[in-house]
Amino acid sequence: MAEASYQSISPSDFFYRNREIAGFSNPSRALYSAVRELLENSLDACEARRVPPDIYLRIREVLPSREEEGPEVYSLRIEDNGTGIPDEYIPLCFGKVFYGSKYILRQSRGTFGLGGTITILYGQITTHKPVRVASSIGKEIHEYEMMIDIEHNEPIVLRHEVHENRKGWRGTIVELQLEGDYSRSMNKIYEYLKQTAMVCPYADITFVDPKGRLYRFERATDQMPPPPRAVKPHPKGVDVETLRRMVASTRARNMKAFMMEHFQGVGEVTAERFLNTASIDPKTPPDELGPEDIVKLVRAANDFEEFNRPDPSCLSPIGEELLGMGIRKELNLTDADFLMAVQRRPSTYLGFPFIVEAAMAHGRSLARQGFSGITLYRFANKIPLLFDESSCVIWKAVNRNINWSTYLVSPDTPLVVAVHVCSTKIPYKSVGKEFLADQPEVEREITNAIRQLARHLRLYISRSIRMAREKRRLSVFERFLPKIAEFSAKLADKEEIPDITPLLRAVGADLEEVERRIKEVPQVVGEGC
Repeated sequence: MAEASYQSISPSDFFYRNREIAGFSNPSRALYSAVRELLENSLDACEARRVPPDIYLRIREVLPSREEEGPEVYSLRIEDNGTGIPDEYIPLCFGKVFYGSKYILRQSRGTFGLGGTITILYGQITTHKPVRVASSIGKEIHEYEMMIDIEHNEPIVLRHEVHENRKGWRGTIVELQLEGDYSRSMNKIYEYLKQTAMVCPYADITFVDPKGRLYRFERATDQMPPPPRAVKPHPKGVDVETLRRMVASTRARNMKAFMMEHFQGVGEVTAERFLNTASIDPKTPPDELGPEDIVKLVRAANDFEEFNRPDPSCLSPIGEELLGMGIRKELNLTDADFLMAVQRRPSTYLGFPFIVEAAMAHGRSLARQGFSGITLYRFANKIPLLFDESSCVIWKAVNRNINWSTYLVSPDTPLVVAVHVCSTKIPYKSVGKEFLADQPEVEREITNAIRQLARHLRLYISRSIRMAREKRRLSVFERFLPKIAEFSAKLADKEEIPDITPLLRAVGADLEEVERRIKEVPQVVGEGC
């Protein structure tokens, strides 16, 4: 019988062996994921600096495929005007899995500090070429050429040069080579950029594809959403391990001070009430708590109802105005089309705050572009979600929780529904970040937001139906009244045909004016006939 072999592997080695769970399952999906991960890092860096993003993205073919339908080697380059990265952190940020600046309680596109590094890792294992990173925080420009030590999860710096920054440029450039299939991922990459421009109308994105075609997504405004603030955790959002670490590292002298210092919205009165409920003496030093006490505290926190709601200042929603502006720009809507956006009040799930925003568009402009039925756009922390739509709770809320016939929406009605969920912890079902889990609180807020918009849509559609009916009625009058006036004049032996304009104006008036204007009609008829 063979003996079992036991060993541990580094995070880099794990994702090297299981890269499909991060979205790098095949060449076409890998190229799309690489664009997505690097673009999200650039957008986060620009928003952290509070400047409208200027992003340049280029994909260039380096080595054509040897097979008729096999993968090709591309050079992927992205440049932004974000915060830049201090020199000493550049190798770790791009050469070490699970290293980054996003492990704080604040909304950001990235969740795991993983995407950019996995992109570089994928490029390395498919082409064995190093990545080139240039970055500046406003002083000199530091340029690195490096690879990843996959076995030990450490960066390998091959070259480091320092350049004079004469123009005062600030930002980051990343350039790497990777295997991909642009012909199959082309539509997804374009759609991803378009939807990103939809939720970031303040961004200017330039994309040059391998065929030399230039795509420009121009910004519509310099206005940006308010930045998120880093906040303390909420008592209902911690588990036993988190609380154990906090107790082990705290400098608080007693549990009352511990609760006030480490949790948001906990004052003296609330701390004392909670600790008494949990049967913990407020004067107890934290280092005297045993494992049973920590478990008891966590369970008591979940049952305690007097905590304040989580602080939503750690979130950065798009806002109704910017969301509507982005959708109008990218869908080429006119003022005659229906477009409405709504932002729900902050809510919570499992102690984490979240905000749901939704928008709805309908009109002839969509019909002319070929839209038919419900087109759903899903977003999470300003990230477009393009895959696994039917597995997402947003799809469930739109297609199962809403009876669209109640709102006069037929199966072929051109309708666009956009839903954005922002939170410090998006309930993703996978590392690939493509669909949201069925959290009841999140589902309820999404459903309510859509219903709120659908009620206004019903008024718009019913008014449109009424207007169409009135136009048809008016066209009948416009067609036959001149003949009636002409024959009436002949019957009355009148040479002058009566003016029917006041009559047409009366029958074509708004319903509120019909009663007033209709009184003029007998006088007009009497004078002419």
